[in-house]
Amino acid sequence: MPAAGEKFERLVQIMARLRSPDGCPWDREQDFDTIKPYLLEETYEVMDAIDRHDWPHLADELGDLLLQSVFFAQIAHEAGHFSIADSLDAINNKLVRRHPHVFGEGDARTADDVKRRWDQIKAEEKIAKGQSPDGLLDGIPRNLPALVEAAQISSKAARAGFDWENLDQVIAKLHEELGELEIARASGNREAVEGEVGDLLFTLVNVARFAGADPEQALRKTNAKFRRRFAGVEEGLRREGKTLAGSSVAEMEALWQSAKSKER
Repeated sequence: MPAAGEKFERLVQIMARLRSPDGCPWDREQDFDTIKPYLLEETYEVMDAIDRHDWPHLADELGDLLLQSVFFAQIAHEAGHFSIADSLDAINNKLVRRHPHVFGEGDARTADDVKRRWDQIKAEEKIAKGQSPDGLLDGIPRNLPALVEAAQISSKAARAGFDWENLDQVIAKLHEELGELEIARASGNREAVEGEVGDLLFTLVNVARFAGADPEQALRKTNAKFRRRFAGVEEGLRREGKTLAGSSVAEMEALWQSAKSKER
């Protein structure tokens, strides 16, 4: 895709110009820490565009996300650490190296085979560099959103064989955790309640995994559904000249059910 390569090079050049002495004062003032929040913001905007299936907007947001990589790399280049070319070499080599079933003579028949082989190759790479291999879960960033972290932790543990046998067992565990939450709630110990809620949420993540659902996506869709239906409640109350504060739960529930029925 030579056109894509040329356009990427232009983006790199634009970023270098913005950071140059005769460039943009705001861009010149930024450093790794000050632009970190924009990376997170752009990531969530990409996810929002995907959730809404807004493909033109997704194309735009992916450009914004790509800019963050170029911005970080430009700052690193100026400090003498590395350039964007080094980042491209790193990911290109990594993709080829960790997909021997595509670019070499390896064998992987399922997606799970690919994931297991990826982890094995990653560990082998660290040993080759003279580094101690990470613990199984050490490679999962601790600053991930908790729901995403839980999904990655449980998936990695499952690939190592530490897992339930079927969904029924996970649901049984879910009922067990609900019982423990009731005991903690009855004790009045807030810390115990928080711990049991965490256990319950972690088990729900595994319910989603066994059911073949992405827990983050599932929750995002439910959040969007709640927003839609609650907006219907507010609109219904406005039509009746009422407010949320001045309405009963029964009135709001009736409007909720009305909004829900319209989605079917």
